Amino acid sequence: MSTEAKAQDKGLRGTEAQAITRLLLGLWDLGGAEREVTKTELITDRVKLNKERVKDYQDILEKLQEKGAITIEVKKRKPYISLTETGLQMLAAGLNSSDFKFDGEELKPRDKDINAVLKWLRESGTVGNGTSLSVNTANNLKAAIASYEEFKQVVLDVYDQLNQEHNFNNLVPIYRLRQQISDRLTRTEFNEWLLEMQANDIFQLMAGEMSDITPDKREDSITIPGGGLRYYAKLLNS
Repeated sequence: MSTEAKAQDKGLRGTEAQAITRLLLGLWDLGGAEREVTKTELITDRVKLNKERVKDYQDILEKLQEKGAITIEVKKRKPYISLTETGLQMLAAGLNSSDFKFDGEELKPRDKDINAVLKWLRESGTVGNGTSLSVNTANNLKAAIASYEEFKQVVLDVYDQLNQEHNFNNLVPIYRLRQQISDRLTRTEFNEWLLEMQANDIFQLMAGEMSDITPDKREDSITIPGGGLRYYAKLLNS
């Protein structure tokens, strides 16, 4: 076999769109909406097909992170990946697309993929234009946050959830708070109301260090007027 033929024999099977949907499906099936999954567990053990390489998925992971579909945190040099609400909606749209299929050539169906799709169908609901969403996602499509008081309660609930699920030790990344509710208010509202919570001695917004900082995470943190960037929220009296 020629070198060119060998090169063509490697790489992603099917289209990039299909690979994105398979990756999101695998992450969801591993419980990535509720917990962090290691990159090895997701790509090597769950998603990667025969003749594919782990590095074939690096661009996809970066694109999904930029779109807010997944979060990636590095702990002790290991990347941990979790699925966001945006990622769940992208997965729903991908599965609903006529372009996603197992054709038996490039994408041979595997039992774990078929079972994951069946699991999704069992747990899915339908909203709006008929796009299928997981039950949790459908339940979380809530109305816009209209006031500071409502924002305060929502953020405290999200703070508690993230702190418990990810063992943040009462230092919850602000970008994670923003990502959880970004579809329910503007960036300006989030910034103003979070600063108001600090002024009311509910949160202390802290700088600290973030080892896996990215431009997106920096942008989704918050700037204190005259005080620079703050990456973490600490609940006072906690």
